[in-house]
Amino acid sequence: MLGLMQNQQLLISSLIEFAERHHGEGEIVSRRVEGDIHRYTYKEVAVRSRQVANALDALKLKFSDRVATLAWNGYRHLELYFGVSGTGRVLHTLNPRLHPDQISWIVNHAEDSVLCFDMSFLPIVKAVHGRCPTVKHYVAMCDADKLPADSGIPGLVSYEAWIGAQDSQYQWPSFDENSASSMCYTSGTTGNPKAALYSHRSTMLHAFAGALPDAMAMSARECILPVVPMFHVNAWGIPYGAAMTGAKLVFPGPAMDGKSIFELIESEKVSFAAGVPTVWQMMLAHMQGAGVRFSTLKRTVIGGSACPPAMITAFNDLYGVEVLHAWGMTEMSPLGTVCTLKNKHLDMAPKDKMQVRLKQGRGVFGVDMKIVDGSGEELPWDGKTYGDLLVKGPWIISDYFKGEGGSPLVDGWFPTGDVATIDADGYMQITDRSKDVIKSGGEWISSIDVENIAMAHPAVAMAACIGMKHPKWDERPIIAVVKKPGSEVTRNELIAFYEGKTAKWQIPDDVVFVEGIPLGGTGKMQKTKLREMLKDYKLPDA
Repeated sequence: MLGLMQNQQLLISSLIEFAERHHGEGEIVSRRVEGDIHRYTYKEVAVRSRQVANALDALKLKFSDRVATLAWNGYRHLELYFGVSGTGRVLHTLNPRLHPDQISWIVNHAEDSVLCFDMSFLPIVKAVHGRCPTVKHYVAMCDADKLPADSGIPGLVSYEAWIGAQDSQYQWPSFDENSASSMCYTSGTTGNPKAALYSHRSTMLHAFAGALPDAMAMSARECILPVVPMFHVNAWGIPYGAAMTGAKLVFPGPAMDGKSIFELIESEKVSFAAGVPTVWQMMLAHMQGAGVRFSTLKRTVIGGSACPPAMITAFNDLYGVEVLHAWGMTEMSPLGTVCTLKNKHLDMAPKDKMQVRLKQGRGVFGVDMKIVDGSGEELPWDGKTYGDLLVKGPWIISDYFKGEGGSPLVDGWFPTGDVATIDADGYMQITDRSKDVIKSGGEWISSIDVENIAMAHPAVAMAACIGMKHPKWDERPIIAVVKKPGSEVTRNELIAFYEGKTAKWQIPDDVVFVEGIPLGGTGKMQKTKLREMLKDYKLPDA
């Protein structure tokens, strides 16, 4: 016997229809590439998204054709989120921080038909357009009078002219909710990048889960600033969740420095923000230097890489902002876990509560996870035993676009490449990436733990731990450190700082001071490049 319920497809177009009808006056604020602040409403987003849909139909694009973007977080990018996917085409967000060779490879692999870009990325488009034969249409996301006469890109049109010529009426089509909605390529640290191809169903379920109280707790009462880029796994699903709940959205545009982010939080009364640790580090440095405080910010979700304990302490103790540690992957849409406390934790001593907050958190409903040993046997959830982390769920990939790299699944589970523990309450903690874990004398050393201690030192701006070959111990850890401007710390002082904070055999053998640590396009430390930088380094006693 089947249930007697209406059978309506879960489609992204329903989000903007709902937002227009129920939260039409909800505000969207964007700092534009031009430098000014743009304001409008969900009702206007809906109108202009329908114009995007008509513009795509006018180009005679087929169902599932790819439309690429090279754009900052802003209102036009938001319109493409709904206008492209809502018509049954596939939104492909490109990472502008990649090398032009990588971008052209990705565009060709995705077979993009249209490329929409912010004007600040015109030099990139100039560098790649001659190498991207599948792209037939280029759209500059600007006003008509801002279009350069000598762009060098044949047929270039301005976004406002492109959609301005279209009717604002459009009937969103209904189709299978399992149809592709958007795609995002991995950072490609080994070999060529691979694409996760999201569906309307997976995106909608992910939006429901992300808005849950034990996840990001989005609502019409919130003012949300997604600092995480819209080209990075769809800004962690925040644009979809915001439309679903009617939350006010604030987009930072190209101004990603700490001062600009802080000023936007204050001027727009942001209550909830999301981003990677490197961005918050810049903002905290600005705040401490300027002696300023938040007046409205209450929560921040930090993901992308492990959040140093010193950052959680600074947000919580100095500024009264709750930090929600989160974890996920491009292949997971990306939400996997969020570290919200349970009732049993609320009356804990601050020190004990901090030990919980340092973990990556509990699985959101829809994500199942387990840890396994080298033979694939499941390991206990005791908070001590660590193993390879595997996940499965309705917004986790079953395959990569075009089958690149072969099937990624192991008995239906996706191997994340992370090494983790899970405690009895279901809190997962990443101890390392499987390729970064340091094996010393038969024992494993977590590079994250070593980094977190270094980051607690007041003179350290950034730290990365890697393993170096050792004739006796196989590998030994060293710590590469970037000092804060105007601060000084010696090798011996930093080594001594570890005393009493970790086991003696886990203390790094050496400190290497560097001008900078390589970062990827999403703000993660690139240890492969750091190892290349230090390829001639030799341990003191090796």
